[in-house]
Amino acid sequence: MTTTYFTSPEGRRLAHRASAPTHSPLTFVWLSGFKSDMSGTKVTELEAWATGAGHGFLAFDYSGHGQSDGAFEDGTISAWRADALAAIDVHSTGPIVLVGSSMGGWMALLAALARPARVAGLVLIAPAPDFTEKLMWPEFSAEAQSEIMEQGFTQRPSDYDEPYTITRALIEDGRTWQILDAPIELDIPVRILQGMQDADVPWKHAERLVDTITSEDLVFTLIKDGDHRLSREQDIARLKTTCAEIATATRP
Repeated sequence: MTTTYFTSPEGRRLAHRASAPTHSPLTFVWLSGFKSDMSGTKVTELEAWATGAGHGFLAFDYSGHGQSDGAFEDGTISAWRADALAAIDVHSTGPIVLVGSSMGGWMALLAALARPARVAGLVLIAPAPDFTEKLMWPEFSAEAQSEIMEQGFTQRPSDYDEPYTITRALIEDGRTWQILDAPIELDIPVRILQGMQDADVPWKHAERLVDTITSEDLVFTLIKDGDHRLSREQDIARLKTTCAEIATATRP
């Protein structure tokens, strides 16, 4: 599918790829992780699977990510949630299955809570709800925390790319969207894939999410040798199998 652009209600120009369902009522929506985009292997493989199975498919880049406009440093959880809802509202119809990776898992959960009539199921890969406050902030040194609060940002090294900026706005805004401290009221099929060797999102964090989501139709899969990305051939095969399973389990 060709990448095209649309302007969100907030005035942000966002890149996306979309195709309508052909033999299925469902559209699978991909939500990328923090500083990730829709060009990754998992999303392109899932796109090919979904369209081949007759499902609709939608992927997009948050503002400040990938091919979308904006600066990453200007982003917040509020802004990226709004981007996700705009993409869903404008470029999909009917029941959707949200597939969220890392931060995209948080975005998927927030979108499911905001659009309960649309979301028929969730597939979460190393989901990182509340990561700004519960994972990132505690790992910062006292010096880095002081930099964020006093000068408004700090530089964080990355295993995948050049260092990136974490802003006070991101941290403080993230606190307003925390969801792990109370029941997450969802009555839809949920599937969670989590690597036990994940250095970015510990598997215990995903286990806490299992305890918080109210849905009884929830399957939590731990991959003992899996890392954060879960992008190996066997990981992607498992993702496709999981999405096929949830397509059957949904009740659009």
